[in-house]
Amino acid sequence: MCKANCFRGLYLTVLNIILFISPSIFSYAAEADTVTTTDNQDSLTHIINNQAGTHDDHNDYYQGNTHDEHHGFDLNMKKAERIFYGLYQQEGNTQSCASCHNTFAIDTFNWNPSALDIAKLYVNKTEDDLAGTLLNPTGKVTSKAHANYNFSEEQIQLLKGFLDKYSAEHESLPSKPNITQTLIFIGITLLFLLALVDLLFTKKVRLRALHLIIILFCLVYNTRVVVEEAIALGRQENYQPEQPIKFSHEIHVQQNNIDCRYCHSTVDFSKSASIPPANTCLNCHTLIREGSHSGAFEINKIHEAVESGQPIEWVKVHNLPDHVYFNHAQHVGAGNLDCADCHGVVEEMHEVRQVSDLSMGWCLDCHRTNEIQFTSNKYYAEFEKLHEDLKAGKIDKVTPEMVGATDCMKCHY
Repeated sequence: MCKANCFRGLYLTVLNIILFISPSIFSYAAEADTVTTTDNQDSLTHIINNQAGTHDDHNDYYQGNTHDEHHGFDLNMKKAERIFYGLYQQEGNTQSCASCHNTFAIDTFNWNPSALDIAKLYVNKTEDDLAGTLLNPTGKVTSKAHANYNFSEEQIQLLKGFLDKYSAEHESLPSKPNITQTLIFIGITLLFLLALVDLLFTKKVRLRALHLIIILFCLVYNTRVVVEEAIALGRQENYQPEQPIKFSHEIHVQQNNIDCRYCHSTVDFSKSASIPPANTCLNCHTLIREGSHSGAFEINKIHEAVESGQPIEWVKVHNLPDHVYFNHAQHVGAGNLDCADCHGVVEEMHEVRQVSDLSMGWCLDCHRTNEIQFTSNKYYAEFEKLHEDLKAGKIDKVTPEMVGATDCMKCHY
């Protein structure tokens, strides 16, 4: 009887955990996914305090064994971390380095360069170069951000060491893994197995209807997850990679009224829309050397690319499988589609993301429902039968499907 009660208690405990802790897990994941630079600083405060210790008298703490070089290096790095994250306060109203330069990957757009960007830039520069940027900045944006900074020579040395160490340890910004769905899937699977074993073998819980309800729920939930994840393989809806330069379409297109074709000049007659070379950027940025949000940091990357001869490695956002053929000229030139029809309202994006799943079904829906400019476009002049039907009133519009746009060989050959 005692064993039965224990098993029943374990069984109900697992059930309660699955049902009641899930919202907390989702809430935690949402907070982790929307972490901001300030959250990043706060999350590391506790870590650094544990590493370095929280003492009222910092000077007493940092008096380490001067004969132990390794121990002294660790203490200096901890002190440098405290300066970077704002735990070693300065006089005056100043912000910490981490409040602008994030040390973790974040999903919000940050105009400021990340800590890794700064570290890579100064890895081959001197402490005097870093001191000049911190204490005597030249740009408007940097001057405003670094106002009232008063780092000592020792602190500059520590920050330079911290950045060098950070650059050596990281090729890219570390990110927080999101394993919420995996944990819930595993929990539901364990609950399913527990209910199934008790129903068929142990039979500790007498309420058989409860077993059946739990088993059915688990099967439906896990089947739905497996099917959705299988369908999503190879699709990148909402994909928004970080680019090597923080180029804002909102600023260039919406505010500065630059036409899409100025940069994507081959979209009307080529398979691809093309990515402009850095020299195209210099048509404007030879004179415009500082942005209103990012200062000179991002624009300087263009000049460095031209001077070094190294191309800017933009990250492609909209990707199709290798067995799919897509031609921009066909859709923009012949079909007269607008960029927003496939790419969304790019002119409102600081950082481009994929707004559609670009699946086969999505393409076919467009080909079956959208009306093409049939009579005014000379490309469709050879479809005489459709012209006759349109004039006779047999059809009221012509869709891409009517001119063969849903044939398999149009895209797969």
